[in-house]
Amino acid sequence: MPTVVGNRTKLVVESAEAVLGLHWFVARDYTAKDEGLEIEIITPGIKTKFDWKDPRSRDHHLVSSTNYQKAFDEGKADIYRACEWGQIRRTVDNPKGPIVARRPAMVYQSIFVRGDAPIDAPINLAGKRVGVQYHQGSHYATLAMLEGFMPRQEINAVHSGTVGERYEALMSGETDAATLMEPWVTLAHKNGCKELVGTFYQGTENSAATLDSKIWDAANRAVKKAVRLINQDKRKYIHYLIEEIPEQYAKQLKPEDFYLPRLRYVDPAPYTQAEFERAYSWMVTWDLVKPNARYEEMVCNRVA
Repeated sequence: MPTVVGNRTKLVVESAEAVLGLHWFVARDYTAKDEGLEIEIITPGIKTKFDWKDPRSRDHHLVSSTNYQKAFDEGKADIYRACEWGQIRRTVDNPKGPIVARRPAMVYQSIFVRGDAPIDAPINLAGKRVGVQYHQGSHYATLAMLEGFMPRQEINAVHSGTVGERYEALMSGETDAATLMEPWVTLAHKNGCKELVGTFYQGTENSAATLDSKIWDAANRAVKKAVRLINQDKRKYIHYLIEEIPEQYAKQLKPEDFYLPRLRYVDPAPYTQAEFERAYSWMVTWDLVKPNARYEEMVCNRVA
């Protein structure tokens, strides 16, 4: 439940990499106070890669859908944001709070190989180890991107951890490819990697079922203001992305290196039944979620 800090209501948001929730970071630092809010962002801050002998590296059925982001499910956060597929899966598995809106962050992820790899097109990845993080956007987006190029049984998405771990596994040769998001996309380009295929995808926000509607409305206003600020000067906020990664990589990057159209933020919006049905039905065909979930039981839009 939100708490009161001085004359403001404190909201706890569970997020991971800054690119996924940049709207919350900017709201925290620039717009929340005007709406009577104090925002705290908590991040997992852990690594999730398994030993390659561990069968969880190869079988997503053995990995929990909340394998490292647990604060929302444990009642320690009021709001949780993730890709739409991941939110569907987690809401089915552990319905602590409904999907309440479409996330402002339209995240870009793409599959990279090393510069010296004899792989030059997505079709060349048939049977190759592509590093993802199971039950996160990289996992789902990779399956969606590659199934147009090869039979499903030739797609070999392996769990190689968080995006930083995936980058390191790629560069060390542990995997043939890796699915990355910013700032690692820019870092991979700077280090001569080849980008094979990429996609934008949408996400959603979940909130605690008990979150007061007036507090959510205030948060929504703060986020909309933050989206406007981001889109007025995207480069101004890239420091959030750089500051979160290890110094050995951060020192290789500066805001001027980034291709700004990859940073796409829009106003929060309702998550429609048609969107849900398309995403959910596709997940069922991959055995990524239990069948027979219902939109009405999982989604409670709080965006007019």
